Amino acid sequence: METPAVTVDKLGAVTVVTLDRPDVRNAVDAETARALYRAFLAFDADADARVAVFHGANGHFCAGWDLQYGARMAQSEGGVPAISQLDFDELDENPLGPMGPSRLLLSKPVIAAVSGAAVAGGMELALWCDMRVMEEDAYFGVYCRRFGVPLIDGGTVRLPRLVGLSRALDLILTGRKVESAEALQMGLANRVVPKGSVREAALELAQQLTKFPQATMLADRMNAYEQWDQPFQRALVTEWQRSKHRIADGLQGATRFASGEGRHGKF
Repeated sequence: METPAVTVDKLGAVTVVTLDRPDVRNAVDAETARALYRAFLAFDADADARVAVFHGANGHFCAGWDLQYGARMAQSEGGVPAISQLDFDELDENPLGPMGPSRLLLSKPVIAAVSGAAVAGGMELALWCDMRVMEEDAYFGVYCRRFGVPLIDGGTVRLPRLVGLSRALDLILTGRKVESAEALQMGLANRVVPKGSVREAALELAQQLTKFPQATMLADRMNAYEQWDQPFQRALVTEWQRSKHRIADGLQGATRFASGEGRHGKF
């Protein structure tokens, strides 16, 4: 039997979504994009799942959009029209992106476990995640620059917000390779780990997140995302309106602290 391009494993409160297309370094075609989209929507709807790890099998995270598939699409009559069907606006609920989940804002965090190549649309998928754990020999890059393939999965939006406009334009315009040390220095990567250990490191980080009081953590996370679209004072009001309902949780936490739990930064 053919191995599925996308598999989902549930490890307690952590869901692992694995991209597995070894013949194309986990590049994504239309069918795979839809499978990723469905997998992450299912994670978001799963009341027992708290954090997801997005993992690429066989030594690579994702080499981007499948250009071999794109070449076949270019030879067919429906090539560009088929892609244009992915048009959307801000009123659409759960829009499907060319790479799958790239237009979604989930209610729970996703951690990218990056090994090997995370380039072009694969870099955009990593940017979509809340955090990126990266192996020491892994790399990012807007490699699609060489072929005229545009960034249409959030790359021109998320990259400047993560690393600043100047650095983002350097990467977007040149398409150059960004190795792990530089990625960590500029804030593109959150952790760098030894080769072969990224899945386990991302799982360990995910397990840490599952142990925190979830409602407060998720409120803080969503406030951080939504503040981008708002003037400063409006963002402060939004933060208060969402998080004031969590004050009771904080008082319970203060009681635990007073009893000796979690002191001196201990988790």
